[in-house]
Amino acid sequence: EVQLVESGGGSVQAGGSLRLSCAASGYTYGTVCMGWFRQDTGKEREGVAVLNRDGGITYYADSVKGRFTISHDSAKNTLYLQMNSLKLEDTAMYYCAARRSPYGCSPAPLNFPYWGQGTQVTVSS
Repeated sequence: EVQLVESGGGSVQAGGSLRLSCAASGYTYGTVCMGWFRQDTGKEREGVAVLNRDGGITYYADSVKGRFTISHDSAKNTLYLQMNSLKLEDTAMYYCAARRSPYGCSPAPLNFPYWGQGTQVTVSS
């Protein structure tokens, strides 16, 4: 099993920045596909940024391109999401997710079997 623990969420004013972290533990061997998803109240969970470490391929939702950056530190087994120029509509619970296979490494939540508990991001005006 893979355990994922997110941190770094909080409250920030519009235009500000936050960096989310996701520490992975357990049997993490082969978890080449990792991503960040978010879900606001009453909305479906959406893929924000996904990283296929087998080739370094990244995906970003159109709404965050140019503002968010996904990265991974193999030595720390930690996934990051740097969020800049935050907007009110970025407010949501942010989740980290992982899958072992590089195939199907896409922003579809159903493709990910391992999930963290989430960290709340609230952007205010």
